[in-house]
Amino acid sequence: MFAAFDNFPALLIWLPLLGGILSFTIGKEGKARMISLISSFLSLGVVVASYFLSNSNYLELNAVSYVWMPQIGAGFGFVLDGLTRLLCLLTAIAFPIVFLVTAKDQYKRSHAFFGLMLLTQTGLMGVFMATDALVFYFFWELALIPVYFLSSIWGGEKRIRATFKFFIYTFVGSLLLLIGILYVYMNTSDQSFSIVSFYNNTKLTSGEQHWLFLLFFVAFAIKMPVFPFHTWQPEAYEQAPTPVTMILSGVMVKMGLFGLIRWLLPIFPLAMKDYQQGLIIMITVGMIYASLVAIYQDNIKRLIAYSSIAHIGLMAVGILALKNVSMQGAVLQMFNHGINIIALWIAAELVERQTGITKISALGGIAQRAPKLAMFLVLSAMANIALPLTNGFVGEFMIFNGLYQYSPWITAVAGISIILSAVYTLNMIKNVFYGETVAATASFTDISRLHVWVFIGITIIIFVLGVYPTPVLNVIHQTADIILNRFN
Repeated sequence: MFAAFDNFPALLIWLPLLGGILSFTIGKEGKARMISLISSFLSLGVVVASYFLSNSNYLELNAVSYVWMPQIGAGFGFVLDGLTRLLCLLTAIAFPIVFLVTAKDQYKRSHAFFGLMLLTQTGLMGVFMATDALVFYFFWELALIPVYFLSSIWGGEKRIRATFKFFIYTFVGSLLLLIGILYVYMNTSDQSFSIVSFYNNTKLTSGEQHWLFLLFFVAFAIKMPVFPFHTWQPEAYEQAPTPVTMILSGVMVKMGLFGLIRWLLPIFPLAMKDYQQGLIIMITVGMIYASLVAIYQDNIKRLIAYSSIAHIGLMAVGILALKNVSMQGAVLQMFNHGINIIALWIAAELVERQTGITKISALGGIAQRAPKLAMFLVLSAMANIALPLTNGFVGEFMIFNGLYQYSPWITAVAGISIILSAVYTLNMIKNVFYGETVAATASFTDISRLHVWVFIGITIIIFVLGVYPTPVLNVIHQTADIILNRFN
């Protein structure tokens, strides 16, 4: 077993898993946050180190496979490649940020809270690295189960209703995914759950590919989510504890996008060609719908939730357009969106923590009391609406470039979401942070030194990737080539 610690993928599973177990079993509540921070920073160090040891000379450090259930052709296989490495980096950055901005005594039974958060991180890492369909499904569920408990125990007043709705949606999606995986497995030539066997499956007829495609797509669409599978999201984001919401919107929704790239498109290329146009139109309409709903929201959390639906929709159509540049842009934007949306959630959390209010019309004038928070929020918001020189601009420009190659008309309609994004984001900033102070914000205080450093780190990522994204694009360019070769 200890040989497992000789490679990066195994470490990314073991570190949060052991950290979560320690957090659960620790006697003193205050130590759980420290354990979580140590575990998450170690995971971040492992991912960063893997970038420097990612060429073919270090393949053994970036891939691992353990014998699990050879009788049914299932093995614990993990890999760090271009796509996986970037999403693991996003996960490894997100969790330390969340733990830093979460006070150790903010939640009762904090040892259980932090323990469940680390189990969620374990599940996410497993989903992104799995090279075995059964293992992928195992970690898919492992990432979701702790979120049910986190939301139902530490959520808002309507948490039970929101969590139940979240459970029903994700349960149905997971069931459809499991049915699809088992059917493909039964039709592999070597009766194996290996991703290679799934990719090389030649037994599936065109008709089988079409209905299996729908099973996988619905499961991934619920997780993203995209219209019309999105209705669980706004209420879940509003009622979940904000640290959980940060992970849900910053990282966990990427599970669905990742599923499109890694599993759906390569396994069912025939069905994809037939469903492509209909799905792109459906998701594009959903982007405009979500943006319009966001404009009329009077709740900060719901506004950010609908904003996320629109942005995720753009990444999804970038992937489904099957163009090299848009797929690369979508993968890059998966990382960028995660960083930017977490920054917005931190600001929303700080406002709610001090005022107890999330209603936009009941706030105002915070910039007069908290100029540092206002400055960092504006920078994060500019990245979220893809202002040039920010990370959001590069990814969205590449997506629209590829989408234009697919259809200028779809591009024109999708482009409306950019304008609407600026409208609801700038209106939120104006109404919450500027104007006259109100009773709820009269005693508002600026952010602490810790939060300043967190925002500085986020700001550095925003501008570095906005000015020079080449190192990241060099890592992910092969992903698009491998997937698109399935359609040639």
